[in-house]
Amino acid sequence: MGAATSLVTGGAGFIGSALVRRLLSATHDGRVIVLDALTYAGTKDNLSGLPAGQAARLELVVGDVRDEALLAALLRRAAPDVVYHLAAETHVDRSIDDPRPFLETNVMGSLALFEALRAGPRPRKVVHVSTDEVLGPAAPGVFLSEAAPTRPSSPYAASKAGGEALALAYFTTHALPVVVARPTNHFGPRQLAEKLVPLVVCRALAGLSLPVYGDGLQRRDWLHVDDGCEALSALAERGEPGRVYHVASGEERTTLEMVGAVCDALDDLRPRASSHRELITHVTDRPGHDRRYGVDASRIRAELGWAPRHDLPSAIRATALSYLDPATQARARDHLERRGLGR
Repeated sequence: MGAATSLVTGGAGFIGSALVRRLLSATHDGRVIVLDALTYAGTKDNLSGLPAGQAARLELVVGDVRDEALLAALLRRAAPDVVYHLAAETHVDRSIDDPRPFLETNVMGSLALFEALRAGPRPRKVVHVSTDEVLGPAAPGVFLSEAAPTRPSSPYAASKAGGEALALAYFTTHALPVVVARPTNHFGPRQLAEKLVPLVVCRALAGLSLPVYGDGLQRRDWLHVDDGCEALSALAERGEPGRVYHVASGEERTTLEMVGAVCDALDDLRPRASSHRELITHVTDRPGHDRRYGVDASRIRAELGWAPRHDLPSAIRATALSYLDPATQARARDHLERRGLGR
């Protein structure tokens, strides 16, 4: 049997590139093909710096997941054993400003991929990456199971709910071996600068205000990206097709607590005259902002033996440290300036 081949759509993005690194380091001969449109969220930089032996087993195909002809040709040529589908528009604020790209990529892009997979050759497993946000808000102390109905609040969450509904429909109708992952909020190195943790680091280092929506008491589960990618690998190996799996750390924090924890890490790493916490500024809340998400991740723990390895305080510090690199800061500042978030 030849070396296994994995196809990762969106593999030049934050989570996708972390997964690619994990897949390449897990074997000595496995091949990874990345399909990525290299929009604002995906960059070749995320795939740089690999050891020579791993870089030789990586192929980057620049293209849109909605391109059915490209998908068909790529699948025929590569015949991947596993497909990880991460290509998506992911930012809630952007979806409020303009939902169209989210529906086009997250729904129609998923449809194009599933149609190409249906035509074959078929992989052993398709891991479709969704989000816990499809379930909508959960009351305090409530942890929703995979059987709970979806109730998306934002255009982003609605588009992800549509994508995962298609995934499960293709399992039922066409026996496509799909498993659906619903992870919680990821953070870690190489995350897009407009996301919460890198945004706080970059703005704090520049002495800028740290905007927090509303009272900042919105609660989320926070998951280090390497733990999330380990869960995706476990789903590819042992997940049951047709099932949904919640992926959560159990480390629930408010936005204010997360921002404060990042500030505390920076106080230690880059001390200033006063705490970085003094830069926190409350701003008008965004429309439809869910107060809390809560998911029950007991299924993936019981069935697959997955559990997060990173403790939250150490992971926050390590993540903040990764953004102190001058080149990383420069790229982040450039992105924030283009988005109007760097002043």
